Amino acid sequence: MGYIMEIYVDGGCRRNGLPGSIGAASACIKNKWGKYKCFTRDLNSASARPTNQRAEITAIILALELALEKFKELDSYTDFHLEIFSDSKYATGCMTEWIYKWCRNGWTNAAGYEVTNRDLIERASDLDDRVKEAGSVTYTWIPRADNQVADQACNDALDRQQREGNYYYGSSDDDSDW
Repeated sequence: MGYIMEIYVDGGCRRNGLPGSIGAASACIKNKWGKYKCFTRDLNSASARPTNQRAEITAIILALELALEKFKELDSYTDFHLEIFSDSKYATGCMTEWIYKWCRNGWTNAAGYEVTNRDLIERASDLDDRVKEAGSVTYTWIPRADNQVADQACNDALDRQQREGNYYYGSSDDDSDW
């Protein structure tokens, strides 16, 4: 029998895409007894303003990184299977459908523009490839009601950022389109 790892992910943003926004991602590993261990990551990098979609993809990245860390601890001959559950159709769609079209089209969307969040999607794709070298990975969309643990962890991280005043304002020329 192989090792099956289930991770529930969520991402969120307050003041989505606006100056003063905050974003967070969560990944909650479910053990065989149904208990969760949650990890979070803040989205307040200087490179891009937080958005809900960036948070959702960052949650996938966090889950893939956690899975790779776990795989290092296992016997290298263990059959490894990762299951990522997300309530974001955008995030699951990116990883299961659209990414292949975008790669073929030189990372342009149907309208001919560069794919939004390309930096994060490419990072997720690279990590996905590494996990697939170790075993397999599936991405499953679930209703929001089935993702309460990851949602709560994400909201707790957002609440903490708000209390600490960790808002994203970007560089002075970042607001030129607002």
